[in-house]
Amino acid sequence: MGIVTVQEIKAGLAPGRRLLGLDPGAKTIGVAICDPGLAIASPYETIQRTKLARDVARLKEIIAEENIGGLIIGLPVSMDGSEGPRCQSVRQFAVNLEKDIDLPMAFWDERLSTAAVERVLIRDADMTRKRRAQVIDKMAAAYILQGVLDAMGYMSERNAENAP
Repeated sequence: MGIVTVQEIKAGLAPGRRLLGLDPGAKTIGVAICDPGLAIASPYETIQRTKLARDVARLKEIIAEENIGGLIIGLPVSMDGSEGPRCQSVRQFAVNLEKDIDLPMAFWDERLSTAAVERVLIRDADMTRKRRAQVIDKMAAAYILQGVLDAMGYMSERNAENAP
């Protein structure tokens, strides 16, 4: 299906299908999932990256088990809005996924998502450094996915306001 916009994913998502949020890093892929109502994102798991084929196989299992209709991929844009080597790596990851996963995919600016999640885990959850390392990637994926769900909700509200 390819890379599309968040609006296109929302418009084409069949009722009851869910979204999968991904926070791809060099060593792990944080994975989050939303409810069928597209309101709440939850951390799902952290995949330890090995070979691309294994990573894709695990993602395909999750997609089949959880009735996924689209992927949201965190894009690590620089603070000034430019795209550096990390963005290029994530874009290549998406191109590789497209070869094996026939679902629409959209990028979402993930600036400061890991930092925001880490602050919450330290301040509110009072987690140890070791425990934070175990959950940070899937929590960041949930943070990214929640941003998309909130934007989709806003889009729906705007469309309702503009309806005749």
